[in-house]
Amino acid sequence: MGSECGVCEPLRYPVARRDEFVVDNYHGVAISDPYRWLEDPGSDEVKWFVEKQMKVTESVLSNCNSREKLRASITESFDFPRYGCPFRRGNKYFYFHNPGLCPHRVLYMQDSLDEEGEVLLDPNQLSEDGTVALRAYEISHDAKYLAYGLSSSGSDWLTIQVMRVDNKTIEPDKLSWVKFTWISWTHDTKGFFYCRYPASKDTKNMDAGTEVNVNHNHQLYYHFLGTKQSEDILCWDNLENPTHILEARLAYDGKYLLMNICQGAVPLNKFYCCNLSTLPNVLEGHRGKGNLPFVKLVDNFKARYEALANDDTLFTFLTNKDAPRNKVIRVDLKKPDIWIEVLQESDIDIIESVLPINGNEMIVSYLSDCKHVLQIRSLENGNLIHKLPIDIGSIDYISARRQDNMFFVKLSSFINPGVIYQYDLTPTVPNTKVLREYVVPGFNQADYHASQVFVNSKDGTRVPAFIVARKGIELDGSHPCLLYGYGGYGASLTPSFDVTRVVLARHLGVVFCVANIRGGGEYGEEWHRAGSLENKQNCFDDFISVAEYLVSEGYTNPSKLCIEGGSNGGILVGACINQRPDLFGCALAHAGVMDLLRYHKFTIGHAWVPEFGCSDNEHDFRYLIRYSPLHNVKRPWEDSSTKATQYPSCMLLTADHDDRVVPLHTLKLLATMQHELCTSVKNSPQINPIIGRIIRKSGHGCGSSTQVMIDKSVDCYSFMAQALGASGID
Repeated sequence: MGSECGVCEPLRYPVARRDEFVVDNYHGVAISDPYRWLEDPGSDEVKWFVEKQMKVTESVLSNCNSREKLRASITESFDFPRYGCPFRRGNKYFYFHNPGLCPHRVLYMQDSLDEEGEVLLDPNQLSEDGTVALRAYEISHDAKYLAYGLSSSGSDWLTIQVMRVDNKTIEPDKLSWVKFTWISWTHDTKGFFYCRYPASKDTKNMDAGTEVNVNHNHQLYYHFLGTKQSEDILCWDNLENPTHILEARLAYDGKYLLMNICQGAVPLNKFYCCNLSTLPNVLEGHRGKGNLPFVKLVDNFKARYEALANDDTLFTFLTNKDAPRNKVIRVDLKKPDIWIEVLQESDIDIIESVLPINGNEMIVSYLSDCKHVLQIRSLENGNLIHKLPIDIGSIDYISARRQDNMFFVKLSSFINPGVIYQYDLTPTVPNTKVLREYVVPGFNQADYHASQVFVNSKDGTRVPAFIVARKGIELDGSHPCLLYGYGGYGASLTPSFDVTRVVLARHLGVVFCVANIRGGGEYGEEWHRAGSLENKQNCFDDFISVAEYLVSEGYTNPSKLCIEGGSNGGILVGACINQRPDLFGCALAHAGVMDLLRYHKFTIGHAWVPEFGCSDNEHDFRYLIRYSPLHNVKRPWEDSSTKATQYPSCMLLTADHDDRVVPLHTLKLLATMQHELCTSVKNSPQINPIIGRIIRKSGHGCGSSTQVMIDKSVDCYSFMAQALGASGID
């Protein structure tokens, strides 16, 4: 947003108080934290700071020329029917559907796939402003009950309620203090397992989702239908390891309770199981007796174990134990030391998911150079049975049950809005048909081209990236470009559809690029580890290398290049603008973990220690301090190593009910950047705006209403268009 975009004078930012006396000693290194006071979301001073920042931001956005045009176009493009894959419980099918601009998708049920669906639960009726969202659900084995978790204002905290399916009456059951849980009904439908945290001792004036207190001691409970939560049976509690996170569900046969114990958010876990049939009076007789008698089949954090199926004591797992690209193995609980390989690790591709089907078969989804491949293999020995032809793209969801011969797959790509396929394995050659197909108004995929390229990173590593643009563009460096990345937790970015990207390409001529940088899971656990802990700098090097490729190949130039990322991707954006402010014209950082020295002290931040490391450890501190976005803001005009005279136009986004990456990260970085680059410098060269978008009654992104998503896209991309001088092509 330099003078060529109509902004001739720097913005007037609120001057935030600096407390120079707040200094921490990290292993002999003094680190000041002058904006520590921004860590208290309830203080009047923080509320003042937020209000002032929002006024500055609105003053910038109100002058963005494309804002209302983008609002109309994005709203129109969002208005198309969207469906989820059908899934079966008992003798009924269930699916989600949003006809277009409803705040949230609606849960439907039907007796057969051919008949009209009937509304079972409509979250849009639960709040006038769309801030109550359905975030967890499970229908009982016999399709008699629905247990569902609701969140308010985007918080991760859930309230679980129960509905009787046949007459849609709400039962009196209401469970609180629930977070990060599966819901798993026992097959007798008497109740379900769920995980929660202990109730807070300080509930006075508490607005769930705005607190920053650390979440400790995840517990497993069983709830009997029709009883009070205070009567629930405690099934697992481990006070010696308060940071562990639990995942518990019933096995397919309903006999075994399976529990993953996770050390953090990285894909490593212990695996325990409990034979419920050996308990006296099953669970009724266990009340007050402490932890259930779990068998500790895997009692270390050396690999990931995902239970796929069991035949009595014979269990089949997907694991990365001695197989960074994953394999399928089997063990008998009677012989726990003997593990048999069922499907070996591929030399190149990643076994991303496995689902049992048709009795003794399994659906195997491979990831091959960031694109999915689908196969049917024998669950007994891993032999290939069928290769299922699918278009190049992402498998967004697979719905399958072991006892069925029919399953459903939702597929999309950068230029395919979405198709739901129905597969029938009864014939010798599987029968495939399109169950539903998405149609986006005004979008013709023939007008666009998506390609995959491979870029050499700083250390020579070959990094894949996808580039999407309108067909026939000239590679003359003139195009606005949006580069997106994540690079963390072993999560893979595959070719998926986003209607806002279509609007940007169609109306602003934007080239869109996704960089599959290290830290993700695109090439297995080795790729993930190459971008985590002390290797995190590889993520930034990869991303910067892709940005340089886009410039060198003529897709764009630095003044026309915007980078975007959220959560872990917010760190990516924050680090890259510190390291290469000359390379970008704009930056959008959503809910970034910006203070890498203190993140573990708030809500669920401790779960990220296996991914980032922890400043309490001297070795970790030495590399964290080198890239932590908050601690590396510098004035580029004073740095001889860069050609930049200022930072790119920056929008830092957060939400007041984000209790995963709490807003203090964004607020502290915002205050730091404005001070270092603007308010403390007379006649500062920093003309490009540094603004924050702090949305109310919203969270980390899960459960956001359609309107919230539209509003955020409008603000982000109108800001981007103004910064890059993207005036539009129609």
